[in-house]
Amino acid sequence: MKYPIGIQSFPQLIEDGYVYVDKTDLIYSLVKEGKIYFLSRPRRFGKSLLVSTLKCYFEGRKDLFKGLAIDKLETDWAEYPVFHLDFNGDNFTQTGILEKKIEGRIAAWELEYGKGTTTETLGDRFAYVLSQAHKRHGRRCVVLIDEYDKPILDVLDTSYKIRIDGEERLLEDWNREVLKAFYSVFKAADDDLQFVLLTGVTKFSQVSVFSGFNQPNDISMDGRYEALCGITQEELERYFAEPIEAFAKRYRTTPEGMREKLKSQYDGYHFSDRLTDVYNPFSLLNAFSKLQLRDFWFSSGTPSYLIRLLNHTEENLNELTGRYYGPEQFIDYKADVEKPLPMIYQSGYLTIKDYDWEYNRFLLDFPNNEVKNGFVSLVASDYLKPREDMSGWVIDVVKSLKGCDLEQLRRLFTSFLSGIPYTMRGKKGEAETERFFHYTFYLIFRLVSVYTVYTEKEQSQGRSDCIVETDSYVYIFEFKRDGSADDALAQIEAKGYARPYEGDPRKLYKIGVNFSSKTGTVEEWKVRG
Repeated sequence: MKYPIGIQSFPQLIEDGYVYVDKTDLIYSLVKEGKIYFLSRPRRFGKSLLVSTLKCYFEGRKDLFKGLAIDKLETDWAEYPVFHLDFNGDNFTQTGILEKKIEGRIAAWELEYGKGTTTETLGDRFAYVLSQAHKRHGRRCVVLIDEYDKPILDVLDTSYKIRIDGEERLLEDWNREVLKAFYSVFKAADDDLQFVLLTGVTKFSQVSVFSGFNQPNDISMDGRYEALCGITQEELERYFAEPIEAFAKRYRTTPEGMREKLKSQYDGYHFSDRLTDVYNPFSLLNAFSKLQLRDFWFSSGTPSYLIRLLNHTEENLNELTGRYYGPEQFIDYKADVEKPLPMIYQSGYLTIKDYDWEYNRFLLDFPNNEVKNGFVSLVASDYLKPREDMSGWVIDVVKSLKGCDLEQLRRLFTSFLSGIPYTMRGKKGEAETERFFHYTFYLIFRLVSVYTVYTEKEQSQGRSDCIVETDSYVYIFEFKRDGSADDALAQIEAKGYARPYEGDPRKLYKIGVNFSSKTGTVEEWKVRG
């Protein structure tokens, strides 16, 4: 089986015999039921392949769709003039790159369809091209724009400047204005348009780049199209039964056991209140190709703009995850407001995990282990700036928990926390210092994802700081700052944190830990079996 890793061309995928998960029934519904669409999906989720497939469809290339679902649905196969603009691959942190990109495409189209004598702006020139193409072909035009938001994401929350008419301005603001003026063409050229699709990672608010033209139909959370990109559980089992069996032999498990491993590592995305499970296609195809469970998607790119946002927001990751939100809190992103939640969600680092029908609220959390491990590691490294390598440290912690080596675990915590620079833990004020310690332990235990880990787990008499469940042991941690380990153990007893495990056959340990805000590391560590 040939896996189309890095291949975004539909013709190449079909002609060279790569595996293709058939989405053409959804594409047929899309083109027949509407006109101007916007679709937000995380990077490497198949948006470019979707655009390429639509391009071939509107060019009437029926031969490429033989045997696919749309082959039985479409009877016309008309050919439309198609205009495709892809913002992938360009570095928009450099002055003038965005204008050159758009100018180059329009100039190429003008060579084919002519240039108006009174048109001046990029939008006006494109509108003229669309009208001429409509006249020449006798059919309205199709416009496909891939990664429409990359020129903004590249410079989001940076200090890059540009000088316009002697005035210095933020490049972020300038790129937004250029795009807004260009996209306004879709309002002026409405009579010349048959179909428009814009794809991207984020949906910026309607007061920014979309305000200059008729609002697109945002299908990002439309249940009918939630599986338009990505791979569902049914598709996984239908298309990939053979590699799953090979994978199972490699990992010495059953096909059912392998499906569970794949699910926990790469599944878990939901794009509507229907909660249809969607796998990350980039990671899944890489895993099948290499027969390895690795963090393929996360390691393929660093979300630097998210780290920039998190660095100066008042919210920490533990205050954002595992909570219910109204749609207005995370769907529309207003680019000039420092709220990271919508960007984290739309970029794929959080996803919908549950839906409250009565109150129209969505539970947001990490989609799967790959994303949780990668993103928490990145945030922890940036937030704590430890001298010790985090990946090796986490493996040592996992081994200590597995083998119940609690003295080694104490040494690991002590050395790691000692390696955090004083400038990171030396927060101003009691509340800030307390918040730093709580966030530090949240990040540390979120990294230990091999086992079931609960941080601040709600129980009948309060919230335990952390509970770790392994195959053979249950560890209940209570942390104190500038207190005593005995006080921590007393709280575990008084609040009954161990009560839910009274009938559990696993060995249970209660661990009271006291940290010193002066030294920044473990001062007391006591264990009670």
